[in-house]
Amino acid sequence: MKKILLLLFFISLKISAQGKIEIFFDFDKYDLNDAAVETLDNAIANRQNIEVSKIYGFCDWKGSNSYNDTLSLKRVDEVWHFLKNKGIRIRDDYEKRGFGEDFEQSKVQSENRKVMVVFEEVKAEKPIRNDDNRILSEKVKTAKRGDKIKLQNINFHNNSAVIVAKSKPVLYDLLCVMEDNPKLKIEIQGHICCQPERDVNDVSTARARAIYMFLIRNKIDRKRLSFKGFGISDPIYPIPEKSEAEADENRRVEIMIVEN
Repeated sequence: MKKILLLLFFISLKISAQGKIEIFFDFDKYDLNDAAVETLDNAIANRQNIEVSKIYGFCDWKGSNSYNDTLSLKRVDEVWHFLKNKGIRIRDDYEKRGFGEDFEQSKVQSENRKVMVVFEEVKAEKPIRNDDNRILSEKVKTAKRGDKIKLQNINFHNNSAVIVAKSKPVLYDLLCVMEDNPKLKIEIQGHICCQPERDVNDVSTARARAIYMFLIRNKIDRKRLSFKGFGISDPIYPIPEKSEAEADENRRVEIMIVEN
């Protein structure tokens, strides 16, 4: 049945002229290797106005069916996180499927260890930079000491503190707020998701520090700034998260008003 569904999928792909990206994995691995990262980076470099509708995972025939089903879904999740960190839009109801080894396999086993991403071109929209359609400066003006404001659409490269290009407008919004409010002092707070025990590489601190350094490089007095990483200690939703949406909410950067 899965083979029939997969065949129908390829037929519909040609009819609807959707785009697709295929990346390949090492044997028995679900983390992205260098070649997979390069493929994804190259594929999305000139496609910022896309929306992902499907992510399918596949495995070779080695191992049990249940093991390969689980592995294929882990590969899907890894790609999902990578794309989200790159600022690529993924539909809330995107189709996530793991075919394991139950599909028409290539004789070349390395070609079966893959993930397929299906996307559509969408019209460019003005970025939404806050969660209630008020610009950052308006939120700061009404904020009191101890209030926290989430920086919307701040995304980083996978498991790093390197900010993706699409997030730069939000940084400049924050810079303008700091310049327009000379008495404002803030603490930049980083949070991550999904880690079962702790922030192994202290990514949350590194991401908060990256924003801190951006402001200092742009002439904001360091006496007005501080930063802190909270790892997984202050999630919005309990860890482990029940969905990708919950994980996305937990993975965030906030500013806390110290003085205003």
